Amino acid sequence: MKQLRVGLLGCGNVGGALVGLLERQRSAIAARTGVEIRITRVAVRSLSRDRDVDLPSEVFTTETRGVVEDPDIDVIIEVIGGIEPARELVLRAIELGKPVITGNKELLANHGAELFANADDAGVDLLFEAAVAGGIPIVRPLRESLMGEPVNRVMGIVNGTTNFILTRMAEDGATYADALAEAQSLGYAERDPTADVEGYDAGAKAAIIATIVFGSVVVAGDVYHEGISEITAHDMATAARLGYVIKAIAVVEGTPSSDPDLPPEVAVRTHPAMVPCGHPLASVRGSFNAVFIEGAAVGDLMFYGRGAGGLPTASAVLGDLIDAAVNLSAGGTGRIGKLSRARIRSIDDLQSAYYLSMEVNDQPGVLAQVATEFGRFGVSIKSMEQQELDSGARLMFITHVSRESDVRSTLRALRELDVVNEFHTLIRVIDED
Repeated sequence: MKQLRVGLLGCGNVGGALVGLLERQRSAIAARTGVEIRITRVAVRSLSRDRDVDLPSEVFTTETRGVVEDPDIDVIIEVIGGIEPARELVLRAIELGKPVITGNKELLANHGAELFANADDAGVDLLFEAAVAGGIPIVRPLRESLMGEPVNRVMGIVNGTTNFILTRMAEDGATYADALAEAQSLGYAERDPTADVEGYDAGAKAAIIATIVFGSVVVAGDVYHEGISEITAHDMATAARLGYVIKAIAVVEGTPSSDPDLPPEVAVRTHPAMVPCGHPLASVRGSFNAVFIEGAAVGDLMFYGRGAGGLPTASAVLGDLIDAAVNLSAGGTGRIGKLSRARIRSIDDLQSAYYLSMEVNDQPGVLAQVATEFGRFGVSIKSMEQQELDSGARLMFITHVSRESDVRSTLRALRELDVVNEFHTLIRVIDED
């Protein structure tokens, strides 16, 4: 029986769950792979903290670099998070020829190109299933099973906090503030929820997905972000009446280049969207995640499950660890391949349908003035509703598919009209197909 000695960087929620899961599964893993995996050193921030893990005290240390450089360690698992010192430690492990497993989306979304290139040059594994959608197996299918698939679009609900908030608003009529407070009380949202509710967490995951799907480096700064804090209970009710549900989604799309020497043009964004009630993503509730893939050959696929949490994420880490163990034993690696620099499509060039809501004066000729501005910029109206208010009227439009820049020009023109009192909402609408 071959033995694999693991150095674990971090023993918090995920690291602690991993220790327990590996202990329960060690015999089954050894029987199926011929490799016995043991965590023999663990780097933590504090040695005085009580940890509910079945490991002897002598394996713990505060010296992260010492764990990485220990000649008796075969594989490094990084679950400390953040960019530094995680980046330095991962690069050092790769330099020493040690496979690395990480769940660090922030690190990969900002420095993935450097890490992938170094791992490729060193001929060692850099595996990161846990970095996207927690326990949902999405990275491996994209890297392996769908490597030859012409992927048209990937859409995902990849942040459980925002999905929980929007589910409470849609199903129970909660306000955004009340739903956020509940998410924080349940531990789904941080005290400072900005990374979640403004789309930055989902954007990091979208950048990683785009890099895998299109073989081009996409970083977090390439992703267009819009948050959910402006979504109202009225928006939710209107969407439901029209046959939609509002979800915070990450979207990755690619357009092949006509020049074979140029990489595809990639659009990556995160924002609220009105999803048709019949679409599979519409039924993803609470803190669950899902990733929906539209392929030219395979058709539609959806991966669904718990996108966060200690045990689900530890399960993804353990899967990578087993891959690394088998690859190391066999003398192989699972490389991502050579990456080019992506050509990023501007959000101005996005083609989508849109939902718009505004308050106007209730007087003759208002609708004609508003419709004129839509027409002036080539934005076609698919449907319109009017709701009487005490101080005027609320107009709600859904457009046909239009160019983002044209819609933005229309909004600027509408705000200049004397008859428009307040503009409420602009939400993109996912197509029915």
